[in-house]
Amino acid sequence: MWQMLLSLSRVNSWLTASFWSNSAQKRLALTETWTYRAALIAGGILVAPPAAWLLSEAPLWDFGYRGTSALVAIMLTGLFLTWWARLHLGRLWSGVITRKEDHKLIDTGPYAFVRHPIYTGLVIALFTTAAVEATVPALLGVALMTFGFWLKARSEEQFLRVELGPDTYKEYCRRVPMLVPFI
Repeated sequence: MWQMLLSLSRVNSWLTASFWSNSAQKRLALTETWTYRAALIAGGILVAPPAAWLLSEAPLWDFGYRGTSALVAIMLTGLFLTWWARLHLGRLWSGVITRKEDHKLIDTGPYAFVRHPIYTGLVIALFTTAAVEATVPALLGVALMTFGFWLKARSEEQFLRVELGPDTYKEYCRRVPMLVPFI
């Protein structure tokens, strides 16, 4: 239940924050987004607790109160990372792959550690949620969603190389890892 409440509050706050973004100058074609969107949607359905209930999946393990509390703390850390990155992007943020008005490369704050800290934070939050749920559908769902975020990050990087210039973005890619810090 706490997972659903956190998800709803995160979605509502995220949608509200989208109103302060700059206007879009160019977007990736909708047909180019279907693969990552399909993986994210399918994974999201599997991670949601009703999937385990509908499939009559019993938890594979139980972390107990302390273990679950530690995982919730890690999940909140992942969500904090997504918000830090979102706020750091400011008016350049978009839920879709877009070049915004006055777009520039952001390589400070969380973007100095990973090129896609929002996806990294979401993957952390999803992995810990799936670990607490401890069901096969949740674990498969988080794997699908991680794959979806990786696909989206690749598409976004190809788009940004063209829009911001290959030399600028290539140098950033050499200095900063895609999704996992320090690797």
